[in-house]
Amino acid sequence: MTPDCTIIVRSPAELLAVTPYLLGFHPSDSLVVVGLSPGHQVVFCGRFDLDPPVSPADAADMAAVVGRQPADALAVVGYGPAGRVTPAVLQLTNALQTLGVRLNDAIRVTEGRWWSYLCEGAQCCPPDGTPCPPPGNAVATQAIFQGQVALPDRKALVAQVAAVTGTARERMAAATEQAKQRLTDLYGEDVRAEAAGRSIRKAGRQAIREAERRHQADRSLTDGEVAWLGALLVDAAVFDHAMDRSTGDEWRIRLWTDVLRRVDARHVPAPGCLLAHAAWCAGRGPLARVALDRTLQEAPGHRVAGTLDRVLSSGLGPHAVVAFTPPDQRATRTGLGALLSRGAPSARRVARRRSR
Repeated sequence: MTPDCTIIVRSPAELLAVTPYLLGFHPSDSLVVVGLSPGHQVVFCGRFDLDPPVSPADAADMAAVVGRQPADALAVVGYGPAGRVTPAVLQLTNALQTLGVRLNDAIRVTEGRWWSYLCEGAQCCPPDGTPCPPPGNAVATQAIFQGQVALPDRKALVAQVAAVTGTARERMAAATEQAKQRLTDLYGEDVRAEAAGRSIRKAGRQAIREAERRHQADRSLTDGEVAWLGALLVDAAVFDHAMDRSTGDEWRIRLWTDVLRRVDARHVPAPGCLLAHAAWCAGRGPLARVALDRTLQEAPGHRVAGTLDRVLSSGLGPHAVVAFTPPDQRATRTGLGALLSRGAPSARRVARRRSR
């Protein structure tokens, strides 16, 4: 993940203050790696689960992911009990050092206090630890000013992409049935006219652009419009059109979050992938991850979701993927489109850790 804010970190306390805002939530039972530029600006932040315990092979895979990032120096922070954090931090720092990466600090955070593994000074790093920065500290305030948020935990982030329930779900179920009948009628028109899906593609482009205009103006879609868009996005050509237009604009993230939460479960893969791609482009890796997790839960074999899953787990950023695009395709396809035709790189064991 490449943060989409400008944050300067000059001390361990500032690092700990800003990390929740880089991730989008307050981490626990986690191993976090923050990459810094020569000017101490944060350029990368990635998170790995501590469950299951980190093995030497896991650490080597994590180090390989981190090594692909454009960072001059790294800091490693483990969140959780010492018995779980210390082995994981030591495994990862050893693996990083074999790659020749400069390590600024390695820290453990347990129950509101932190300890450095690299500092032995009793004044700056006392044996009983140092209190973590309080809420409302200067770095956190700067992050909030730049539009960053830190939810209470990862469960709160997952809830942001969860399906709506109650009366909202009942309304969407009725709207989905109407959209299905409307789509059947449109397919029938194409068959009779021997149009080979032309009407579907036209309707899909119109629905996508109208949804984009609506959310760009900070207005929501009706239940019927969401259901119709979800049904149309099942068509591969319509989905490709939406993906080719995808960027990391905040209003696009709001659009596809709204559609993902409201569509029928059968229509989840397209908006789930579109949200994951937009979040990835914006440097919001954790949001991209939870969107993909929900997508793969509904459609385990979805090709685009699988490719995005491997891209995230491999630590590839948007600029790296664009660089893979052949010159003759850049004018018409996104970097992701070109990557789909080639296949994403394997992420091996680290993909299973849901690291991003």
